[in-house]
Formats: sequence, structure tokens, C-alpha cells
Amino acid sequence: MSDAQGGDDTSLIRPALAGLVPYEPGKPVEEVQRELGLERVVKLASNEGPYGPFPEAQEAIARAALELNRYPDGGAWRLRTALAERHGVRFENVTVCAGADAVVGYVCQAAVDPGDEVVTGWPSFPSYVLDPLKLGGVPVRVPLREERIDLEALLGAITPRTKLVFIAVPNNPTGTTNLRGELDSYFERVPAHVLTVVDQAYFEYLDDADYPDGVTEYFEAGHRVLVLRTFSKIFGLAGLRVGYGVGPEDVITAIGKVRRAFDVTSAGQEAALASLGASGELDRRRAANRQAMRLLADVLREHRLAPAGPAVANFLFVRMEDALAANEALLRRGVIVRPLGSFGAPDALRITAGTPDEISFLGAALADLSTVAAR
Repeated sequence: MSDAQGGDDTSLIRPALAGLVPYEPGKPVEEVQRELGLERVVKLASNEGPYGPFPEAQEAIARAALELNRYPDGGAWRLRTALAERHGVRFENVTVCAGADAVVGYVCQAAVDPGDEVVTGWPSFPSYVLDPLKLGGVPVRVPLREERIDLEALLGAITPRTKLVFIAVPNNPTGTTNLRGELDSYFERVPAHVLTVVDQAYFEYLDDADYPDGVTEYFEAGHRVLVLRTFSKIFGLAGLRVGYGVGPEDVITAIGKVRRAFDVTSAGQEAALASLGASGELDRRRAANRQAMRLLADVLREHRLAPAGPAVANFLFVRMEDALAANEALLRRGVIVRPLGSFGAPDALRITAGTPDEISFLGAALADLSTVAAR
């Protein structure tokens, strides 16, 4: 067979992709049910909020559905304007993309040339490593200290070749976070040539007075920082993929040059807009998550599993002797959790705080296991 008919052509694919292992999402609930013949499957794997879109967002989605024959607003003008007003920044300081993950990818496309370095704590969100690798960049993985991002070590890993530093607060997958004093110290010393990306995807779950608002306290204070937020978690819009970044105008402009023209759907934009004013529902979900996190931690400890902490988002991180075996055993009992090899923690699982009923279902599955043991 000739190359034109489908044979390999080694000159076609960029060398940077040769050793890349792509992100592998977990199986959907329906597929697990079909494969294993299960009556019920509970998904506690992806850090989604356990509740659907806000009522206001559901109404907005229904209205948007009537005009899905039209392309969305490619500039997300109304949503960008609302977010700029919400954060007290200029319109030119906001980018809206298909999830905060998309902002990660686009800022890498805008900044990273082959050989450039990108520093991140590790284990952490895989895109901080995968997206630079796709471009021939060099990810520098800095080990966590006591399951928390070591900001001192991150500073020590920066070189003249460093373009980006990713800091997830809270960190995914460990659920732990750095607080204001540590971040203040980091920003006082980070070199001027570095853009720091502060990922606050779980921002709305926290109400700790020592937890900083990255937009107000670092971007508006003049630091070179891109702050990420998302509507995928507490707002219940993960399936619509809406996230955004607030940062320097030159960075936002560069992201606009690489971003796809119609990146965020009409329904996503309208649902996000409608969600912004629903502060009462936000408070209710924050309180429900605190209760769910306590319940989940209690269930895990009852079965001799010790989650990392203090965990402040909507998931827990547990190291164990054989995480893959535990994952498979839970899967056979209808509970989907997240094995973490791709996150840099092959000896751990991440478990999302679902509804009380879902957590009870997890507890029953754990009680049925005899092989799960804490590390």
C-alpha cells in the first residue's frame, strides 16, 4: 500500500507527538452498565457538580435551543462584558473559551516554542504537561510536598527558558491548596519574564478568608498572571464547556489569535450568563458540598482509607497499595472513580463528592471489598 492509500509517512506527524500519551477520559456510565450488566452505576470520577444547571440557566438553554441553526457569537461579547464587569477589569482582559482547559491549551499555543520550559507541580492537572509537549515544549514537573504544591521548589525550577508556571489552587487531583501568604511570597519573587497561570477552577467552593481571589489580589495588583475560572463545576455546566481567563491584554490578544472562531456554543454562553446572578443557589450548593465532603471523608476513613487534606474542593485523593485493582473492583460494583496514572499518581484514586445517596452507594461498594487497604 502506498502512503497515499494510508501507509505510514514518518514525515507527516510532528516528532513532538511521538512519545505523547493522550489524555484518556473515563468510560461513560451507559457503557459501564452495558459492559458489566449493572443495574446502577454512580460516576464519582470527573469532579463535576452533582446537580444540574441552575434553574435560570435551564431556562436560558431552552431559549437558546430555538436558534441553534445559527452560529454562536464568536467573540462571546455579552459574556465577556458581564465577566469584565463582575471582576472589575477591562473587556480586553477577559477571554472566554470551551472550558478552562481550553484556555490552558491556547495560552500554551500562544507562548510555547520548541525547547521552552513550563513549570508545574506534580501530580497535577495533565494538560499542564500534555499541552506543552504537543508543541515541543519541555514540562518541568516539581514534586508536591505533603500532597501540596511546593511554591518554593517551583521558584527554584524557573530558568531563563521558562515561559509559563502553572499553579492550581486548589490542586487537582490532591484537592489541597496554597493560601494567601504562600502565594504572596511567590509573586514577590517570580521573575518578570514568566507568566504564571493560576487555575482557580474550584474557586466558588471555598470560603476561607485566607484563600485569595487571584484576579483581585494578583492580576489587579499588577502581577503578570492569567487567572482561570470555569462554569463546569459548581455551576453545573460541564457538558456545555464554558471557562474563562482574566489576564494581561497582550496575553488575551494572543489567545484570541489561536482560539477557534466559534469556540463556545450559544447555549453555553447563555447558560453562563444566566448563572452569574444566581448567588442564592451558589450558596446552597457550596453548603451542600461541604456536607458531602465531610460525608465522603467519613466513608473513606471507615474503610481504612486516608484522604489527603485538608481538601477544599469537591473531591478527595487517596493513596493505596493497589489503586488499579481497587478501581477495577469498584467499577464491577457500579462505582466509577478516577485512577491517577495520567496525573502522575499511579498509586492513588480521586473520588468526587457526589450526592449523599451516591456516597452511600460508594460506601456499600467499599464494604463489599476485601482487597482495598490503605497505603
